[in-house]
Amino acid sequence: MGSEYDEGDLASVIDAFQDQMRAIALVQQQRVKLTASATSRDKLVTVTVNANGIVIETKFSAGIGELGYDEIAKTVTKTAQEAAAEVARKNQELAAPITERRARLPKLSEVIEGMPDFEREIPLEPPVSTAPPGAAERGGDEEPMVFADVEEFDHEARSEPASGVSDSSW
Repeated sequence: MGSEYDEGDLASVIDAFQDQMRAIALVQQQRVKLTASATSRDKLVTVTVNANGIVIETKFSAGIGELGYDEIAKTVTKTAQEAAAEVARKNQELAAPITERRARLPKLSEVIEGMPDFEREIPLEPPVSTAPPGAAERGGDEEPMVFADVEEFDHEARSEPASGVSDSSW
């Protein structure tokens, strides 16, 4: 079976590929500047994440002291997840023109006879859980991480007085 593209078509495919690479470079430059913020419903917590969904800022309003530690932790976690979901949406929106353009390009197997379609070969990553460690959603059978190359130190048997911070308000 022969290729449906001749040399002239191949040149235009190469040009389209080069255009696509320039577009990708431009989107990458824009993507690194992306951030997203989310604010909790009670307006006590605001979390900002970068383009990779990594928390870069967390702010508490004056009323945060009315919440217990568990409530603060849950609110921060949920708000950070909302910010990460928003930045993921922004990432998809930014990449949409590239994805649409790539869909219009011929597959490599259409241009070069016998070449496999790599997109069909790459397995899709399963969705990543946002459940906390030990949650039923995670299967609950996770084994804890064990570090073998660590020193063990008996803090109770320490013969010399402890040094460091002695302020009891800590």
